[in-house]
Amino acid sequence: MPGKTAWKSATPQLSLVLPGAPASQFHSADVEIGSRKSRRAGSLIRQALYLDQEDAYAAGEVGFLARALVQATLPHSDPKANEFVRRNGHFTLSILAPKDVGLPYGRYPRLVLAYLTTEAVRRKSPDIELGSHFSHFCAALGIPPTTGPRGSLPQLRDQLQRLFASTFQCIFHDESQGRHAGDGFLIAEKRELWWDPRPRKGETAWGSHVVLSDRFYREATEAPVPLDLRVLRALRSPFEIDIYVWLTWRFFRLRKPVTIPWASLALQFGCGYANPRHFKKRFLGYLKSVIDYYPAVRLESMATGLLLKPSPSHVDSRPARANRRGAC
Repeated sequence: MPGKTAWKSATPQLSLVLPGAPASQFHSADVEIGSRKSRRAGSLIRQALYLDQEDAYAAGEVGFLARALVQATLPHSDPKANEFVRRNGHFTLSILAPKDVGLPYGRYPRLVLAYLTTEAVRRKSPDIELGSHFSHFCAALGIPPTTGPRGSLPQLRDQLQRLFASTFQCIFHDESQGRHAGDGFLIAEKRELWWDPRPRKGETAWGSHVVLSDRFYREATEAPVPLDLRVLRALRSPFEIDIYVWLTWRFFRLRKPVTIPWASLALQFGCGYANPRHFKKRFLGYLKSVIDYYPAVRLESMATGLLLKPSPSHVDSRPARANRRGAC
C-alpha cells in the first residue's frame, strides 16, 4: 500500500501492518486460533491500542534510562558467572560482581535502573527514595508483590543486591584512531534497604533509599534516553525491553537509513547463540511484540541485517520534567 511499509516477522502466522499506520490500524491475520502465542499477541495489541490513546507526557508516564545501559545491556538470564561483557561497535560494557552475590539479570534490574534514572532526572538529586516499605517499591515498578520462594519480593531483593554490588566498566576502544578510554562506577555509593513487605502494626516506617554514585548520576542526568514507562512495564521479556529502549534511542538520532548487521546485533544483545540464524529468529520474534507498542517505526528485516529508516522517536525530546505519577 502506498505510504506504508509492510514488515513480517520470522513467524509467518502473524503479520502486522506497520509504519505510518496508527496503532488502531494494527491487525493480525492467519493467527492460529486458541494458541497461547495468538492469545498473547491479541493481549499485546489491546494494550497497545489503549496506550496509543494518550501520549507519555500527557499521561505523566515519561521515564528515562542512562544512555550507556541502552548501548549495551545486562544479561537476559543468569550467566552463572561473576563477569559479563557486551559490545556495541567501539563501546564495551563490562560488569563484574562478587562471586558470592552474582550478576544482575532479567527484567527486574532493568525496571530498577529506569526507576533510578527517572527519579534522578525528576528530583535533580542522587538521593533516591524507594518507598516506606518494600511492597511500595514493587508497586512503583509495576510488579505485583508476592512472597514465597519464587515470589516477586525475594526475586527483586536478590536482583537489587546483585545490581548494587556490581562494578560497571564503560570502555571505548578504536584501534584505527589509536584511542582508548574507560570509566568504572557503581550504581549506588550508599544504600539502606528495608525488606519488610508491609508495615507492622505499631512500627514506624523508616523507608529505603539509595545514593547514586557521582559517575552514574552524571550518566543518568546528562543525556538520558526518554521512554514510555507504560511500555516498559507492559513488556514481559528483558529482551523485549532492550529492543524497545534501543529503538527509541536509535530513532531519536537517526537521520538516514542504516543497516545494522545481524552479527553486530548479536554482540550487542548477546544471548550466546552459536548459530546466527537462531539469534535472528529470536530477535524478530521479540521485535514483533515491541512494534505493537511502537507502530511508527520503519524498518525491514534483510538478509544482511536490520534496516532502520528515519522514524519518529517513541517519546519526543521535550525538556525533562517531573513525572507526577512516580518513576516506573
